[in-house]
Formats: sequence, structure tokens, C-alpha cells
Amino acid sequence: MAFTDRPSDEFIALLRKSGDSDINVATAAQREFAKALELPLRKGVLVGNILGDIFETINVEPGASTEYPLDLISPGLEGEHVAYTNPGHGRIPERSVESDYVMIPTYAITSSIDYLLRYAREARWDIAGRAMQAMEAGFVKKMNDDGWQTILAAGTDRNILVFDGDATAGMFSKRLVSLMQTVMRRNGGGNTGSANRGRLTDLYVSPEALEDVRNWGLDQIDEVTRREIYTASEGGAPITRIFGVNLHDLDELGEGQQYQTFFTSADGLNGAVQSSDTELVVGIDQSTNDSFVMPMKEALQVFEDPALHRQQRAGYYGWAELGFGVLDNRRVILGSF
Repeated sequence: MAFTDRPSDEFIALLRKSGDSDINVATAAQREFAKALELPLRKGVLVGNILGDIFETINVEPGASTEYPLDLISPGLEGEHVAYTNPGHGRIPERSVESDYVMIPTYAITSSIDYLLRYAREARWDIAGRAMQAMEAGFVKKMNDDGWQTILAAGTDRNILVFDGDATAGMFSKRLVSLMQTVMRRNGGGNTGSANRGRLTDLYVSPEALEDVRNWGLDQIDEVTRREIYTASEGGAPITRIFGVNLHDLDELGEGQQYQTFFTSADGLNGAVQSSDTELVVGIDQSTNDSFVMPMKEALQVFEDPALHRQQRAGYYGWAELGFGVLDNRRVILGSF
């Protein structure tokens, strides 16, 4: 069920009952309504989560630890790994060195929403649906921010910044993609015969950088790639065929935007782009599924908020317990243009 679509008649009837004047009827219906929302909210959070293609969700059984042995990544080379974990929502990710394993802390993320009871009595799904979209967006935003901050911290710690000294400042160049590929390969561990040799597979850039790509001439890209760029839908699948590297655009990247500000600010990572450059680029190695993990100790749960009834409002709140970790920061490379 998408919150933009009208649900079934049974669901509408349940919504109407959740606003009943009889508090016992309303409370029981709100509890049932909350549980009915859990599955679509869980699905919506995963669909809206831009980290879904980077971090592997690992469901952790109750009582189990979130310990990850590094010897499974590269046996005998544990000392070369630097891991980063997120200690909690809104906090600065931390460098984690615990001999041959990494312990990823988990924490709760929450979101809530409420609306007038009369909207429920009148079965105003258009209003209730928008409320659920806002609740879903609250979870997605927190997960995206925590995950990306962990990635940026892991990349910053490497003290490697790739740039194209021949390009015009502020212009995303094809040569930068090639340079980042080479630097990732030289500094990503492994060798020609290694199964887990470092390789640049994905680049995350600002919408402005993608606009630069659209303006590249025929001397920069072939006609097939040019057509792919022109026909790509906004926010759709990544543009490929730039030296085999997938390009993704993020609204939060770009001059003055949230993730770049987190990278450069003193109360963030205190990083810097090349002196004449204006934008940050983030490269990821997803050739092996061994470094980006999101342990989940408790899946998203939704509950009714009976305390709001005296205010003639229906309210719902939810939480999930999860964490973010980059087990090997050699899978991240930063660049600027």
C-alpha cells in the first residue's frame, strides 16, 4: 500500500473507527491501525532510503552482538583496516580500532505524527496519508544522514583528495573520473590477481555536476552514452558508461549543501576541497559486499499515542534500532572539482 493511493474499504473503515467518539472503540482501532501501518512504512523507508544500494541490512537476533571480524575481509591484513561507526543519530562518526574486530553501536531512530480526530471520523485518507508520508520521510532523512556521515568520515580519514588540476574550477570533468579510478585502485588494497582488489564502481555527485556531464561534447563521450544521459529520468537509475563507473546525483552534495557542509565545517569533519575547487565528489567501491553494513536489532514498529485523545487528536509514533559501519575505509575515496 502506497500512502498516495486510496486504501481498501476495510482500511478506510478502520480509519473512521480510529476517530470514534467512544474512546475505547477509538483506542482499539488506533492500535490496529498502527500495526497495519508497520509493513508499508517499513517498505517505504527502504524505498526512500538512498543508502539502500550501499549499505547491507543485517538483521541481528535479540541478544546477539554487532561484532564484525576483520579477518573475514582480508585474512592476515587486519592491521591495514580502518573502520568507522556511527555512535548515534546526529553525532560525529568515530574511528573504530579494536584489534581484529569492529563493534558497531546500534541506537534508536524515531518519528511521530498526529492530526485532528475529526479527520479520522470523516475518513479523510488524503490527510492521514500525507501524515504517514511525513512520518516515513522522518525515518528516511535520519537514516540517510547517519549513513552518509559515516561514509564521509571514513573517506576523510584516508587523507586522500583527488582533483583534476587541468580542469576549470567548478566543472566536473571526465578526467576526474579516470583519476579517481586510478587512485582507488592504487590505494584500495589487493593486487591484479586479488578477488577483492580496490575498484571504483560508483560516484556520487551534485545535480550541478550531472548538468556538466550533459554538456560534455562529442569529444568527451560517445553518442550512445550521450543518448543515455539525455533520456535518463531525473532521480532515476544511475548514468553508466563513464569508464564503467555509475554516476548518481545527490541533492545534499554541492556548494553550500548539507553533506558538503558537514564535510567542511568545524563542527563536522573539518575537511576541505582543493583550494580552487568548489564541490565534493564521493567515490565508492561496491565490487565486493564486505564493508558497508547496517545492523538492525529491531525493525520499525508503530504505536498509537493515547495521550493525544484529550486534545482531540490521533497520533502515532514509531522507532527502529539500527547502526551504520564502514568496516574498511579503503572502499571510500573523495575528490573535488
